[in-house]
Amino acid sequence: MHIDIITLFPEVLESIISHSILLRSQKKGIVTFGIHNLRDYATNNYHSVDDYQYGGGAGMVMQIEPIDHCLQDLKKQRQYDDIIYTSPDGGQLCQPLVNEISMKENLCILCGHYKGIDQRVRDHLITREISIGDYVLSGGELAAGVIADAIVRVIPGVLNDETSALTDSFQDGLLSAPVYTRPEQYNGWRVPEVLLSGNDKLISQWRDRQREQRTMQRRKDLLE
Repeated sequence: MHIDIITLFPEVLESIISHSILLRSQKKGIVTFGIHNLRDYATNNYHSVDDYQYGGGAGMVMQIEPIDHCLQDLKKQRQYDDIIYTSPDGGQLCQPLVNEISMKENLCILCGHYKGIDQRVRDHLITREISIGDYVLSGGELAAGVIADAIVRVIPGVLNDETSALTDSFQDGLLSAPVYTRPEQYNGWRVPEVLLSGNDKLISQWRDRQREQRTMQRRKDLLE
């Protein structure tokens, strides 16, 4: 997979993709990234890519021209399966959506900023809008990092143990079961005996029950 990210703050994304799972995916040759500074496509001497709103109102708006020029340039190199815009009013990021997008080959993510982007970008240049939650961030860089991390970690071969991603919360509509590690006892708090039994069938049954109970208690909406 190749992921291009268009941003006003490339250093933020460069830091995100240089650590943990995203770095590992690149070292394994499974995923490649391209970070592109939108200001490089500005047509004025100040490299500004925003302007005042037509009709008045608070906040600046990202212009269509530099975004279109950037996308035209990137499309000369590859055809995108999806061009994603990070937006608080986009579709909610969820595990089924992550799984779907992880099967794509080429992605482009446009990071929003300021009051937003010219509506014509959303109408004509992008294919999907994604929100990571019902709140507003100062910019789309963190959201782009979240989207990239969620997608990359479920691509086969990225994690050392591929079954790890399959047992994550939300993969089958349930939350994960509790997990424990050494020591067996700490301050009188013990690891459940079933996990020490070595009986794979009983352990699996225990985990299934725990996942159902935890989902019922914490995220009943998932069951509905």
